Amino acid sequence: MPRRTATMLASTLMLIALLCAGVFIPVPYAEMSPGPTVNTLGDHAGEPVLQISGRKTYAASGHLNMTTVRVTSADYRMNPVEAVYGWLAHDSKIVPHDTLYPNGKTEEQSTQENAEEFSQSQESAKVAALKELDIPVRSWVIVSTVVKGDPAEGRLHAGDVIKAVDGTTVKEPTDVADLVTKHKPGQKVVFTVVPAKEQAAAEKANKTATKTEDVTITTAVSDDSEKRAIVGISAGTDHTFPFTIDIKLADVGGPSAGLMFALGIYDKLTPGDLTGGKFVAGTGTIEDDGTVGPIGGIALKTVGARNKGAQYFLTPADNCAAAAKDTPGGLTLVKVKTIDDALKALKDIRGGNTSDLPKCG
Repeated sequence: MPRRTATMLASTLMLIALLCAGVFIPVPYAEMSPGPTVNTLGDHAGEPVLQISGRKTYAASGHLNMTTVRVTSADYRMNPVEAVYGWLAHDSKIVPHDTLYPNGKTEEQSTQENAEEFSQSQESAKVAALKELDIPVRSWVIVSTVVKGDPAEGRLHAGDVIKAVDGTTVKEPTDVADLVTKHKPGQKVVFTVVPAKEQAAAEKANKTATKTEDVTITTAVSDDSEKRAIVGISAGTDHTFPFTIDIKLADVGGPSAGLMFALGIYDKLTPGDLTGGKFVAGTGTIEDDGTVGPIGGIALKTVGARNKGAQYFLTPADNCAAAAKDTPGGLTLVKVKTIDDALKALKDIRGGNTSDLPKCG
C-alpha cells in the first residue's frame, strides 16, 4: 500500500475514533437552559394558577411571570460534543455535574428537595402578600421533620406545635436550635408541644388549641465537628390564613418563584392592575417579612423571560451584577430587595415613570 494512502487511511481511522469518543465517552457535566415561564395572573394546564376563595378578588390583566431553569437529569451522561455545543450556545450553561447533584444526590432526592422548597415558597408568598395588605395571619413554630434514628423519633412528630423548650417560649424556628444547643450531649431537654392531631382538630373547628404536653428527650451528639447537642428535628413555621389561597402549578420546584407568587396574590386581592397591562417577569425567593433573596440561573431566566415577551424583569438585588453582564436586548432589569420595592417599581412601570426605576447595572 502506498505510504500516502496508508497515512490517509490512518488519519481517517483516527478521526473516526475521535468522533466516536466524542459521542460515546461521557463527561462529568450537566446543562442548564431557560425553562418555562408562567403568568401567575393567568391559567396553566387549563386552570388558574392562583385560586382564591372566601375573599373578594379582582380581575387582573398583564403579566407577572415566574421564570424557571431546565436542567439535565441526575442520571444523564453528557458527551464531549454536547458539552462543547452547550459552552458555545448563548442560551445554555454547562456546569459540573456535582453542582446540580452534589454528593451523588439522586433524581428522586433532588425532586423531593425542590418540591419541599417550592411548597415553603408558596406559604411564604401568601404570608408576605397578606402582611403587605395588613391582613392578619396566624403563625406558629412546628416540628417540620424528624430524623429517623435520632432521639426525637417516636417522641415528637411532624406538625407538632412547639410552644416552649425548657420553659422558654419559642417565637421563631431558630429559637429551638438555640435552646437545644445550650445543653451538652446526653443531657435532657423538655419540649412543650401541642400534638399535631390536637392542632389539626382545632384548626378544623376554627379554634385555638390549648392542650399541651411536655416531652422529655435525651440529647445526642451531632456528627459534625462541632459536636453539638441535638434531638434530631428541624423546626419550621406553619400558618393559618383567613381565607383559602391555592397555587396550582405542577412540575415546578425550588423556592425562586416566591416573589412572583406574592405579587400575583396581591394583584388578585386589590382593584386595578399592578402592571398596567405591561409584561413583567421576575424571580426571587421571599421570606415571610417580604425580604427578596437571590436565586440561581439568573442569566438563563432573563433569556427565557425575554423570549416569552417580557419588557421588565424584577431582579433580586444580589443577582443584579450577574444579570447585568448579559442582559437580553429590550429587557429592563429592575432591582428589588423587598416586596415593597417590587410594588413601588410596578407603580412606576404602569405609570410610565421608567426613569425612576432602580435598575441593575
